[in-house]
Amino acid sequence: MGRLFGTDGIRGITNKEPMTSETALRVGQAVGYFSRREGNHPRIIIGKDTRLSGYMLESAMTSGITSMGADVILVGPMPTPGIAFITENMDADCGIVISASHNPFEDNGIKIFFAEGLKLTDKQEHDMEELIASGKLPGLLSPPSKIGKVWKEEDARGRYIVFLKHTFPRNMNLEGIKVVLDCANGATYRVAPMIFSEMKAETVSLNVDPDGENINLDCGALHPEEMAKRAVQEKADVGFAFDGDGDRFIASDEKGNIVTGDQILAVCAKHMKEEGTLKNNVVVSTIMSNLGLSLALKEMGIENVKAKVGDRYVFEEMKKSGAVLGGEDSGHVIFLDHHRTGDGILGALQLLAVMKKTGKPLSELTKVMQVFPQVLINIDVKEKPDLDDIPEIIEAVKKVEDEFTDKGRVLLRYSGTQNMCRVMVEGPTERDTKAAAEKIANVVKTRLS
Repeated sequence: MGRLFGTDGIRGITNKEPMTSETALRVGQAVGYFSRREGNHPRIIIGKDTRLSGYMLESAMTSGITSMGADVILVGPMPTPGIAFITENMDADCGIVISASHNPFEDNGIKIFFAEGLKLTDKQEHDMEELIASGKLPGLLSPPSKIGKVWKEEDARGRYIVFLKHTFPRNMNLEGIKVVLDCANGATYRVAPMIFSEMKAETVSLNVDPDGENINLDCGALHPEEMAKRAVQEKADVGFAFDGDGDRFIASDEKGNIVTGDQILAVCAKHMKEEGTLKNNVVVSTIMSNLGLSLALKEMGIENVKAKVGDRYVFEEMKKSGAVLGGEDSGHVIFLDHHRTGDGILGALQLLAVMKKTGKPLSELTKVMQVFPQVLINIDVKEKPDLDDIPEIIEAVKKVEDEFTDKGRVLLRYSGTQNMCRVMVEGPTERDTKAAAEKIANVVKTRLS
């Protein structure tokens, strides 16, 4: 068996390795084993999104976990950050989310949280992979009298909603605000409309009828256009589009303009600094974040720390720098004073709090940041040599950087899960940026394809 874990857990096409019932069983056994090493009787939370294959994988993992002597608490469809919260809230030893996030329904995945709702470290992933590959699991099973139990927790959704409400200013609600919600037929389809309605917002809900196959289908955070269009049609103050597992969101202002994760970071950073709540005066973003964010933060006198792509790497850099705000352009935004992982609903509430406190529409607030045109070209490659060792590629990149100076940037990186090189260029205009990206991409193709 090769490497199981990618950038964010285990992911793949259902009924093909690694997303088979057999592998899910072994992963469940490994989780159960590592959870019991302290000699305790562990409890493990399992949640999922709305994919058809969730039932199959949930059953396989439950079987594996209980065979190791751990109890399983099933909470059904809930956002990934909701599982992270419930794991800590219920003093569970581990939380598992069965979801492939923004991927199509054919895919599925497994995300694992250990202590305090934190995702696995690289070492924990490595140790788990080694145990699964070792063939030792059958010899570690619990005796019949120690096999774990399974039950459903009906109150999990309610606990999560109470938690989310407590992240909003206590003396405020959403009365007078009209919101369009695109739940992507995914894990937020119940929770999101419920909490916004309870907080007195006028709510228009889209894509809240999952059938097991329509998750992320032309909707949600990857396809926010319909949400933005409806925001204008409904004369709403704001629109939010969540992804399939609810750990990220993209917004729309009242004019139908898409508002990305980087823009949300800029808006919240400015407000938090003005309120004195931006600890250490630092914001963490990723190497893929728009150049406009770095320039906006610099203009505000805020330090910008860059992390590798992936919200767990953002979290790690936040802990190192003492930051309480960080995220990705894709809409993973972490408000560390409230939660340890990206949470789409929580983030939407924080953005609404800024709108309510300032009395300004989102279109006005987003003027704090200029979004630089960005072009991303993915190139299939035969191998992945060090890009810094290829003179032709170095020269092509340098030419573009010299041309753009401080009005653009170039980023080349290999995919962590595919034989692919990503060429990302930001520049002053769409035309110049596209031309520059294509020049570099052609050199990469010539040398590596």
